[in-house]
This record gives sequence, structure tokens and C-alpha cells, in this order.
Amino acid sequence: MWDPQQYLRFETERSRAFFDLAGRIGAASPGNVVDLGCGPGQLTATLRDRWPGADVVGIDSSPEMIERAAALRRPGLSFRLGEARDYRPGGEVDVVISNAMFQWIPEHAQLVADIADQLGEGAWLAFQVPGHAGHSVSHQLLTQLRASPRWVGRVGLAEEPSALEPVAYLDLLAGAGWRVDAWETTYRHVLAGDDAVLEWMKGTALRPILSRLGDEADEFCAEYGRLLRDAFPQHVYGTVLPFRRIFVVAERSHRATATVTATRPSG
Repeated sequence: MWDPQQYLRFETERSRAFFDLAGRIGAASPGNVVDLGCGPGQLTATLRDRWPGADVVGIDSSPEMIERAAALRRPGLSFRLGEARDYRPGGEVDVVISNAMFQWIPEHAQLVADIADQLGEGAWLAFQVPGHAGHSVSHQLLTQLRASPRWVGRVGLAEEPSALEPVAYLDLLAGAGWRVDAWETTYRHVLAGDDAVLEWMKGTALRPILSRLGDEADEFCAEYGRLLRDAFPQHVYGTVLPFRRIFVVAERSHRATATVTATRPSG
């Protein structure tokens, strides 16, 4: 179960990657735009602001998120409940964007390929996924805690959300005739409040774990919180959370080109 209020606690920081992603989409006046994994919908609404002539649809598998998004009533903007695994755009869709969703689907590379295959000439496909593997201390600590004797029998060692490297997505799409820009960015978010990294994790990676624990969730969070406080000390200005993300923006074109870049801004 997803909690829109908890997810939006760090709305400014979470939104930054969406705007960096959407800013690279070069579609001038698309007719149909889909936000796959739209969450609470506030970012989906900005796509309607950017392309006022488009029909913008947000799709998410969480009833709680769709209920929150449905309150954003305006012409040309709609939301519906749906599984990303089942989504196929059809040739009438001009832009598909997905923000921090594909990593939850182990077979998402095939899903990306299937979606791309159904989009027509001139369409755009843009997505970003967290790039935690080998980079994220917060997720490494979570994996260690799950594997401890106290918790392994309760939460297990289920496969963590994962992403490919930028060059793998580039190869996948450029090989199918897309013009591809793939890059990575490591943000350094300054989070406000006590136990800020724990609160951040409660909005995403901790959700499946806490849903299994019931009355033991507070105990798990307390132990995880101690580990995070040691790894991410709180300063007078806040707590710094490094967060690596992988971006792909692709246009279906007969003249396919591809680039891979890496940027690591300090903000």
C-alpha cells in the first residue's frame, strides 16, 4: 500500500528528476501523452500545462495514488488504475513518460522494448530510474538489515528494485531505430527534519517491507533509523542524501543517433 502523503513529504526533491527528464523531451505539440506510474498526479498535471492541446493520461497501479490524483480535475487531464506490465500504447500515443517506476518490474527491459515497438514515427519515450546498485548506502544498509537473523525470516531477501546502466538502455532502443540520449546524475538532496533519510525511505523502498511487518514495523524502522543516522549525520542545514538516477529520452526516428553522458551536480 502506497501513502501519497508520505511520498510527497519531500516533494521538491523527488520532483527534480521528473523536470530534468521532461525538459529533454522535444515534442512540440503532441496529441496524446501518457504518464506511466503517475503516482499522486501532481507532476502529470504539469505535462498538461506544457502541452495544453494534448490529452494527458496518468496510469498507476496504486488505488491510493489514483484516488489522490483524481482530485486534480481539469480539461484534458485524466487518471486511471492500471498495471504498467499490461500497458501497450498503440500508435496514437505521441509521448510516454515514466518517472521512477520501471525499476519495480524485474523484466522491465522487455516491457520498455514492447512499449517502444508500438510507438509510431516521431513518438517520444522518456523514463528515469534510480541507479542504486553498488552506489546507494541507504539501500545497502536496508539489504543488510533484511538479511540479519532478527528479520530475514520476517521480510526475506526478495529481489530489490533494480535498473540497468545507461549504455544498456541506449543499446536496447538505438538498436531498434530510436534516437537516444541516456545519462546519469547523482543528486545530493539536502533533507530537512529528524531521521530525514528514514522518512524518505518510508515513502518508497520501505513500503513493501513495512506492509508485511504489521506491529513489528516500528521496531524495524527504529533499527534501520539507527543505521541511517550513523551513515547520514544530520547537520544544522539538514541531512545530505546522495541519490543516483539514470535517464533515457528517445525519439523514434529513421536517423538514429545515441549519446551517453554522466553529470553529477552538487545540488
